[in-house]
Amino acid sequence: MLRVVAEVIGGGRHLAPALDATLGGIAEREVRAFVTDVAYGVVRHVRALEAALAPRLEAPERLPERVRLALLAGAFERLLRGTPPHAAVNSWVEVVKRGPRADRALAGLVNAVLRRIEPDDLPTPLGAACLAPWLLERLTLALGSDLAERAALGMLRPEPLWLSAPDAGAARARLADDGADVADGPIEGSLRVRAPRPLRALAAYREGLVQPQNPASLAVVQACGEVEGVRVLDLCGGHGVKAAALAARGAHVLSVERDEAKLRAAARNAQRLGVAVDALAWDLTTPPPLEPAQVVLLDAPCSGTGTLRGHPEIGLRLTPAAVASLVELQAQLLRTSLACVAPGGRLVYAVCALTPDEGPRQIERLLAEAPTFVAEAPALDLPHVATAGPGAWIVPEDGLDGFYVAALRRDG
Repeated sequence: MLRVVAEVIGGGRHLAPALDATLGGIAEREVRAFVTDVAYGVVRHVRALEAALAPRLEAPERLPERVRLALLAGAFERLLRGTPPHAAVNSWVEVVKRGPRADRALAGLVNAVLRRIEPDDLPTPLGAACLAPWLLERLTLALGSDLAERAALGMLRPEPLWLSAPDAGAARARLADDGADVADGPIEGSLRVRAPRPLRALAAYREGLVQPQNPASLAVVQACGEVEGVRVLDLCGGHGVKAAALAARGAHVLSVERDEAKLRAAARNAQRLGVAVDALAWDLTTPPPLEPAQVVLLDAPCSGTGTLRGHPEIGLRLTPAAVASLVELQAQLLRTSLACVAPGGRLVYAVCALTPDEGPRQIERLLAEAPTFVAEAPALDLPHVATAGPGAWIVPEDGLDGFYVAALRRDG
């Protein structure tokens, strides 16, 4: 597990695939759950954990990597996971003792530090302490101080298994056959699931009854409005999750994506789900050779700052310069998207990001450039929605991802 955390914090790997590679060799469900919980917990809270440990360490940056990571993992168990103190301390001291001689020599230090730290050592407010200062500033500009802290804190909490299901009744019955506990999600067609086996081992998944999808992502699909029998362009379609959901609602969907590997993955997923989605490989920095459509969805590449719960490594590596580059790309893609909207049609713009430049400021600039388009309130039937000028924020609480969503109507 420490190797996974090291690869993510210091090596630049994404947490989910790094963790999957390790979990593949672990058969016991309880051990898999523990490794997952601690790995995600440490990466999500690393800034706050380092701040809690720092006063008790003379030169933390000079510690061997194994020792430093054992301290972080032990501190997470002691301060945040609720592990009994003696168990959290002893297990990580033993991990250090099994390391090289230089590590073993520091076992006493690890023991002493982990026994002395207390929850009051964590900085407050906790959510803010886990973000880079510049990112906290951007969240605060977007949401205001209260919502920004709630969003930051919400993204520290584990996400349930969210599944979307066009036929929720059939999905519930099959999931029950799988031995899963199922509850309604916060939006129609969304289910909160606790399953005894990995998702891909569930019959409901193999038979195409369910799709892993956060309710916030499903809400973006619903913001496209009534689409049965309507031609819809899904721009920057990625792995085709939203395209498949639109097709399940009766839309005639064409997904446009420049990455052909993603298009192939999307086609396999659509086949599993039993829906028809057409596809076009195209770089949307220029308009595609397509007739305008009544509904255009642009789920643009973004910073991903609304998904730190599931992808906490983003918060460790993202920079203001990277956001600025994405903002420039989004503006270009939005201009392309305008040309794809038929008269009287709707453009829905979405990013799983919580920075103002990727959200309302982007749309405000676009509206100033394109007077034939007017903003409409996006229909988001979700809790934790806050208005944001020409659009709305989905605040990442209660397991939701954070999104900015805007809807524009072409009048001319």
